[in-house]
Amino acid sequence: MSQSAPFLLSTRGQSRDLGAFVVAARFSRDGSRVGFALGDGSVWTMAAAGDPGWTQTTVHDGAILDFAADPAGQGFISAGDDGQVRRLDAEGHVSDVASFGMKWVEHVATYALDKGKGLIAASAGKVVRLFDQTGRLLKELTHPSTVTGLTFDGKGKRVVASHYNGVSIWFVAAKTDTPRKLEWKGSHTAVAMHPEGEAVVTAMQENALHGWKLPDGQHMRMSGYPAKTASLSFSRNGKWLATSGADAMVLWPFFGGGPMGKAPLELAGGDGVVCTRVAANPANEIVAGGFTDGLVVVADINSSRILPVVPPEHGPISTLAWNPDGTKLAVGTETGFAAVVDFTKR
Repeated sequence: MSQSAPFLLSTRGQSRDLGAFVVAARFSRDGSRVGFALGDGSVWTMAAAGDPGWTQTTVHDGAILDFAADPAGQGFISAGDDGQVRRLDAEGHVSDVASFGMKWVEHVATYALDKGKGLIAASAGKVVRLFDQTGRLLKELTHPSTVTGLTFDGKGKRVVASHYNGVSIWFVAAKTDTPRKLEWKGSHTAVAMHPEGEAVVTAMQENALHGWKLPDGQHMRMSGYPAKTASLSFSRNGKWLATSGADAMVLWPFFGGGPMGKAPLELAGGDGVVCTRVAANPANEIVAGGFTDGLVVVADINSSRILPVVPPEHGPISTLAWNPDGTKLAVGTETGFAAVVDFTKR
């Protein structure tokens, strides 16, 4: 894509160099704040509207490994290689949620329930601990090998963990914790669940995806990637699964009998630059993609129209995140560049 294209960041964005690898960007549950979690253990936050007022807070003694919105407030939940799960509230106060001792807490996922309540899941090694929003331990779930991906289903009733040789699905409210196991030999490195609970898909070590249709467990195989897929994101209604790992955003159709036997849709490709991150918009049939050269674009899935957002100047894209109503996009890079771009109609 030509660098002379009018990138949206210049007219509709706020940006800053944060000085360390941006591990993850997330908006708060109400969309009022955005947080950028860094490899140096700090979190930068800003207001999503008005004066951004960037603020840095040291949250972990070491690198942050994962980051999520607080399910019961305007803050964030973070996991670190110091063995801690911590909360950063809207006023900038840091508090402990849980400790895993000397083990790295590699994954954290949250889900907001009704009446201001929520769930927090965190994994260290083979163990996933499930907490309520206050940090009270609800249950401990042990897997056959190290957990490599963690997510809730679309209703917060199940927690899904990927690991070696497959996926385990646990019911949050079950009195007896016996997981449903989806098996496929090999190393599964990331996991995504269809928003309607119709499928589970994992990224594989060997540049491919594997999936299971639910409830019958039928296998799905999606291959042909030149690089490993690190980012999976279902569209708002589950029609498409957007993925990284190729020189375009690759979208697999989850309708009309797909994805098996159906060719994927490829968007914003042709330059030979690998896509590193994708993020489907929560409100519209559009998807954002970030590339190794720092380029960020947004694509309309139905028309394939491409909108340039961030120019290729700031290093490989490491994270992308939409706010809850799909009007703002947060961007982070491996070199520490962070930005928020506003798509609100004017």
